[in-house]
Amino acid sequence: MEIREPEPDESERIRDVVESSMTTSFRLSPGQIDGITDEEFADDAVSERLEDDETVLYVVETGAEIEDRTIAGVVEGRLADEWGEIDWLFVDPEHRGKGIGTELYESMTERLRDRGADHVRVTVLEENTEGHGFVERFGLEHDGDREVEVAGESLVKYVYTEPDIDVSLPTESRADDATVTADTADEDLPGTETTDGDLTATDDGTTVYIDRDGAESGTAAPFFHTYEDEDRKQQYGYYCANCGSLEVSMDNMERLACPDCGNDHAERSKESYDDSRL
Repeated sequence: MEIREPEPDESERIRDVVESSMTTSFRLSPGQIDGITDEEFADDAVSERLEDDETVLYVVETGAEIEDRTIAGVVEGRLADEWGEIDWLFVDPEHRGKGIGTELYESMTERLRDRGADHVRVTVLEENTEGHGFVERFGLEHDGDREVEVAGESLVKYVYTEPDIDVSLPTESRADDATVTADTADEDLPGTETTDGDLTATDDGTTVYIDRDGAESGTAAPFFHTYEDEDRKQQYGYYCANCGSLEVSMDNMERLACPDCGNDHAERSKESYDDSRL
């Protein structure tokens, strides 16, 4: 296989790879997939990426041993200050299982570091059923969420970084310009107080204990597990760090939602896969 920069006239094949990969690996409707493909990988969008000094776009072409050489995968990265960011990685479903995703990821990471990136992060759409496990194979950890506008729709991207990197993450298309993580000061959590060293909240006169270490990501702020006892043995429910509500609900797909402010979270698959797309 050969990893290289694409030519502008190869944008149609790139869109074919993106569309087939998303159809296989995304929990998105055909209309949403078409919208993302048309907006992000239209002819002019691909040309702009190739001309942008801060963006790196690579494709992988099948080797000579395969009849009819063709583009089988696409990866896009960009430079942002000391960060290198991988925003998209797609592998044609017909060519998965050959290590193409790994080759694309490692080649892009190396290229971003060669161009001056001190750290590399990866963003993965929440609706991706395989990309999260793929990224975690490389030792990256979920470090926050972004709400992004793609093809006129509001979607959530999970941000993955190397562990133990204490660097503030920039956000993308967020009204409050704040990365949504569990790393929030107690005084910023609405409706809470400290009781004998424990963070607590009150629900109809009942004191519940908030576990800062038991967090689930949300589109506006994290959800924290709550307990009826300070030993945290009897779970009470969830606390919404965006508005302070304790009325958080969970459906049969384990999706959390706050009825008071609209903060929500969709539990994703944590299985590992060899080749995927981000």
